[in-house]
Amino acid sequence: MAKVNFFDKRILKKFSDYTSTISTIFSLFLIFVDIPTENKLTLGIIFLIILFLLYFGIWFKSNNLSEINLDVEGSIVTVKAGDLFRQDGFKVIAFNEYFDTQVDDVIISHNSLNGLYIDNYLAGSVSDLDHRISNHQFEEDELLEVNHKRKVGKTQKYSLGTIFVNNDYLLTAFSKFDDKNRAFLTMPDYLAFLINFWDKVNRIYAQKSVSVPIFGSGITRIK
Repeated sequence: MAKVNFFDKRILKKFSDYTSTISTIFSLFLIFVDIPTENKLTLGIIFLIILFLLYFGIWFKSNNLSEINLDVEGSIVTVKAGDLFRQDGFKVIAFNEYFDTQVDDVIISHNSLNGLYIDNYLAGSVSDLDHRISNHQFEEDELLEVNHKRKVGKTQKYSLGTIFVNNDYLLTAFSKFDDKNRAFLTMPDYLAFLINFWDKVNRIYAQKSVSVPIFGSGITRIK
């Protein structure tokens, strides 16, 4: 199924820009070249076919686009489809507010991004990662209350947007967990996370590229 409608306004705008340029070039060309009357119809049909192929090409390319670069206040942001784990520089992995590492399809799904990271890409043992997180000197505002009522998983809560650097991975507290271990966020939570997260990234990224997934594209419920 096509991702972009054949008559999408953006396609029409780009096609219009191209045809304006082509029309200008042809107009200048025809000032110096006289086309015989008997050939005008044939050339007109050929010209229309070329325009149709051009439009189709723009539409086809738009539907198969896998990467686009955006200039955001002087920083180049690349939006692309691909394997996060194969990217250069820092790679961001979203965890819950407890930095849970228990991959059991209850706390963390084996098919989730952090499940794949822990199962296949974690350098060292899970217990070592847990130890380093619990002994890390987080900033005062990053440490929240301890949830003693929680029966499964960790109990120390962290503020959303908190980052723990593990080699070239940035583990970040992204989602809250309810008493049934379901990830959720409110829209204010989501916005607060983005502000805190990027503020902390600016302090630690050291001019490296930072690859992030689409936050909230998994099972996180945004209320």
